[in-house]
Amino acid sequence: MRPHERKIYLASKSPRRRELLRQIGVEFELLMLRNDTVRGPDVTEEVYDDESPADYVARVANEKAAFAWNMVHQRRMKVRPVLAADTTVTVDGEILGKPASHDEAIAMLEKLSGRTHQVLTSVAVHYTDLAEQFTQVSDVRFAKLSLASIKAYCATSEPYDKAGGYGIQGLAALFVEHIEGSHSGIMGLPLYETANLLRKAGIPLA
Repeated sequence: MRPHERKIYLASKSPRRRELLRQIGVEFELLMLRNDTVRGPDVTEEVYDDESPADYVARVANEKAAFAWNMVHQRRMKVRPVLAADTTVTVDGEILGKPASHDEAIAMLEKLSGRTHQVLTSVAVHYTDLAEQFTQVSDVRFAKLSLASIKAYCATSEPYDKAGGYGIQGLAALFVEHIEGSHSGIMGLPLYETANLLRKAGIPLA
């Protein structure tokens, strides 16, 4: 890859992923999958029957990357690596998506209170004949939360665009007793693994 072609396409609307890519010096152009078209049956965030959390998050990340890569060709855009990612939270094998309501957010945090859960983030990079994917898993233990603290948190805007109903980079950091794994992975993009995938696509990183 020539020096002036070091930019990638980021197929994600997450502001946290943008911040994390900037942290490691990756230049990117946003490729919004829902800007002017419905993603259709090729990309679904519905959980299939008997699909494990690891299989689910890897499938969604790969489908997003494949759809975005096809979009690059259909629109005759400049050819660059495409990066997509998906994050899910699971406890006792149950996948906790983004809460759709105040009551659902409260119920999710009550499930996580005083327990250890897993945060899985899968990253996929597609570029020419390269299609690479990696899933990072972290353990997060919450302190025992009072109903008052849960309700106060759910009265903010934080829970409603995040898997599991919380973001470790915000107020919910006060809930976390211990993590084992990748802090950036819990935020939505494990930087060590992401850098390795981008190097395979020719992006020069330290």
